[in-house]
Amino acid sequence: MLRLSFDVLSLQTRHPFTIARGSNTLYRRVRVRLADADGLEGWGEAAPSPYYGETADTVIAALGRLAPALPADASDLEGADAALLRASPADAAARAAVSAALHDLAGKRLGAPLWKLWGLDPARAPLTSFTIGLDTPERVQAKVREAAPYPILKVKVGTPEDAAVLRAIREVTDKPLRVDANAGWTPAEALARMPLLEEMRVEMIEQPVAPADLEGLAAVHRASRIPIVADESCRTAADIPKLAGAVDGINIKLAKCGSLREALRMVEAARRHGLSVMVGCMIETSLGITAAAHLTPLLDLADLDGAALLERDPFVGATIDGGRIALPTGPGLGVTER
Repeated sequence: MLRLSFDVLSLQTRHPFTIARGSNTLYRRVRVRLADADGLEGWGEAAPSPYYGETADTVIAALGRLAPALPADASDLEGADAALLRASPADAAARAAVSAALHDLAGKRLGAPLWKLWGLDPARAPLTSFTIGLDTPERVQAKVREAAPYPILKVKVGTPEDAAVLRAIREVTDKPLRVDANAGWTPAEALARMPLLEEMRVEMIEQPVAPADLEGLAAVHRASRIPIVADESCRTAADIPKLAGAVDGINIKLAKCGSLREALRMVEAARRHGLSVMVGCMIETSLGITAAAHLTPLLDLADLDGAALLERDPFVGATIDGGRIALPTGPGLGVTER
């Protein structure tokens, strides 16, 4: 039988990380360990978000429910996915950590990286963006200069200062810009900003309106010449059919969807509906980032800078030097402690 253990990680960002619904510098994450009878150990990271009703404490409680649902056969990844969902359906971040640990362990047992088990080519991964959190125009300019090694910037928006911030950014860089409102606009506000976003040469708008406002999302999509990507509106594959025609793409996050298997199902469903696919992240270590990064050869867009925003990353895994995602070559996820 697999033995489950965990430890809590306290992470601090280099700068306060501010989005339309709040700001923070300290984050509690949970590393999950699954050990088999041979002493091999798989790791995964839970990056809970209070926005989805999860914290490190709820993750720990959920692990108590998930442990009895672990498979007798650690290679039964699909069966494990279904059993874990039944055991704790509301705890996506906790399930995502266990899922990553199971995949890590499977790769280690076979002596191969997860991307190779999936038959993927790491060279096909798209460039990742680097996120610039909400701040004053002057501080945003400083953050842009600090992000000089990264070729694509994703700018958090969703406040009355959006115009001033974007103009300040364009004063110091001509890099491709993507914006993420984190549901911070009404449809009318999103439409009113379209001329500015076009003037600033924004190439993608992420989650402009409230997650449940699919009519508003569709209205913004119809009026926009800039691609619209759903994030908070799209948690699992079941959400994708209703988004077809209302957006141009979806953003997958393991902490939202609950497992690597569900992420793969989301990729397939999005492709069937003609949508582009992006992978995103929370503020998390290279352990969590690397699990998500194994999906990138299948995708169009990536935003996997969560570990790069930390003061100290306790793990070594996938890297994003110069915006290029490099997957580890070690077995499983290929993550080691720093």
